[in-house]
Amino acid sequence: MLREKFVQFFTRLCGVFNAFEDDMAPLSPNEEDPPLGLGGKLIKMTCALAFKAHKSPKKFYLLKKIGSSPSDVNLIFSFPGSWDASDWFVRKPFGVTKINLALFPSLRSIGNDEAALVNEAFLLRFESILSNSSLKSEVNEAIQKGYQIVFTGHSSGAAMAILATFWALEEHLNPTKIQNHKPPFCVTFGSPLIGNHIFSHASRRENWSRFFVHFVMRFDIVPRILLAPFSSIDQTFGSILQFLNSESKTSTQDSTRASLISEFYSTVMRNTAIVTNHAACNLMGNTNLLMENVSNFVALSPYRPFGTYIFCNRNGHMIVIRNSDVVLQLMFHTAQTNNLTENSEVAHKSMQEHLAYQAKLQESLELLNLVYLDQLEELPLSVDGSNSDIATVSTTLDGLELSTKARLCVRAAGELEKEKIRNEGKINMRKVLESMEKVEEYRAACESETTKHGYYDAFKMQDELRDFRANVTRLDLAGVWDEIIEKLRSYELPDEFEGKKKWVDLGTRFRQLVEPLDIANYYRHARHYEDDASSYMVKGRPKRYRYPQRWLEHAERRPQEVISESCFWGEVEDICYITSNGNRSFEDVKERVERLEAQIKAWSEKGYLAKDVFLEGSTLVKWWKALPSHHKKQSCIRRLIETGFESSLPLIKNKK
Repeated sequence: MLREKFVQFFTRLCGVFNAFEDDMAPLSPNEEDPPLGLGGKLIKMTCALAFKAHKSPKKFYLLKKIGSSPSDVNLIFSFPGSWDASDWFVRKPFGVTKINLALFPSLRSIGNDEAALVNEAFLLRFESILSNSSLKSEVNEAIQKGYQIVFTGHSSGAAMAILATFWALEEHLNPTKIQNHKPPFCVTFGSPLIGNHIFSHASRRENWSRFFVHFVMRFDIVPRILLAPFSSIDQTFGSILQFLNSESKTSTQDSTRASLISEFYSTVMRNTAIVTNHAACNLMGNTNLLMENVSNFVALSPYRPFGTYIFCNRNGHMIVIRNSDVVLQLMFHTAQTNNLTENSEVAHKSMQEHLAYQAKLQESLELLNLVYLDQLEELPLSVDGSNSDIATVSTTLDGLELSTKARLCVRAAGELEKEKIRNEGKINMRKVLESMEKVEEYRAACESETTKHGYYDAFKMQDELRDFRANVTRLDLAGVWDEIIEKLRSYELPDEFEGKKKWVDLGTRFRQLVEPLDIANYYRHARHYEDDASSYMVKGRPKRYRYPQRWLEHAERRPQEVISESCFWGEVEDICYITSNGNRSFEDVKERVERLEAQIKAWSEKGYLAKDVFLEGSTLVKWWKALPSHHKKQSCIRRLIETGFESSLPLIKNKK
């Protein structure tokens, strides 16, 4: 009863938003991309193999080679689905767990350091396949030979195909490796959702989203199932899976079967309505407090679509959608009918269509009659026969029976995507670059003079007017970068942002240039005496430096470092503080000292540290000289300290 009231509330709430402008531009595919990345003939073959795999449930997968010469060989891996409920859910309410980052290191939000959530049953099953079959060796061999690999599956077999594709992309499209391999493709039919929004975020950031093509029949229930909590369907789910299994010989009476299907369909769609209406309110910028707090007392599914979706309408058109927010809305709206008396019929159709992909797609794939919904914010809300482009698109959408409300939700999703792009464009790059040049000039001035103090220590002492001016510039830069990070945290910038080389390079330059000043300011004001004597690295380091460091580490596929070349001053200051006040002896911090020295040596060899770091009056040199004599004799940076590192390179190798 409570859920039904929320459905009614959100439906009314979405209806009060003002309509967008009714203008329209032609909707067409990106001319640089071949249709779907794969030909219609190959897709038909993958569909046939996806269904054939169900006939061999004891096999981990089926393998079929198409073509003869290496340049045109396609190797199709087809995974069977499972009709056992335990292979879909392992815990309530939604059966999700954090992704295995050892297998899928890219499936996370980099700056937020948030791993994707994935269906645990699907993940465990894929890990078993990877460990107990020859999948790994066969994929590696095929990729080395230059074959085009296609992973495919129907129903929960599609979930295995998706995870296999991500695994292959991680293994063979790693930017640190040679980029001469053909990327694997994934083609699914009636796939359940497998993870949360980070799947979409990460796949777009890595430019992998285009490798996933998901075919969905209009009423197919399986892509919607995981939008309902397991507790709401656990009594009927096992029976429903048997109905969906074409090989099953169920003895359930027709009347009982019809009742179970109707009950199951209604429950799933009721929950789908709650999720999509909640998402629609967020898309449209609703600030209603009840909407904001709904997730506190109603369990909302974390599952979200990703990749390219192709919805098949009744007229033989295939509607191609790349926006995951739009796909989520269509999960609900395409399964609605204008005639409420048809609900029972639609419930049965939702089961039938899950098994009908081969027959339904045959003609559509022959014609490849694709309609791309790209300029979503200009989607027509009504038919206008005076314009042929609008009439064509409207006819296609009419085949899905999209209501005006549904089209408003789709347009809102398109507008949100454009708003993210506008947010990136609003970043004051001119101010950032000018301010960074001022700091570089300040650093150069500190390094050029005959002094015992370098860049870091000069700023820490604040003896000159230029030190004050540098501090003002530091604060200006902090303001801009803090705003960037806040937008990233709330996903208000394009998903591709953190993966763009432009931002990785600029963030690295900013971090290496400005963070030493933040550390100097932190210890100048004795902040480490506050907050229970917290060090800079524990509580003082801002996200504006943590995030760019993670961008670079991910771009270079290297392990995360606690101490980096831009913040080692904080480690020096902390070790110096805890040993000088008598709380700890050298032996207590010996491991930290040796680890830091090894890092300093490595950074020096790579040219990340400037010679002023090793000047006689620098904090680093003073600290090192105070270490026990027996340690200094064996120290790996002894020569650097004693010679002042005269041959050192500039702090930042690539300034521009």
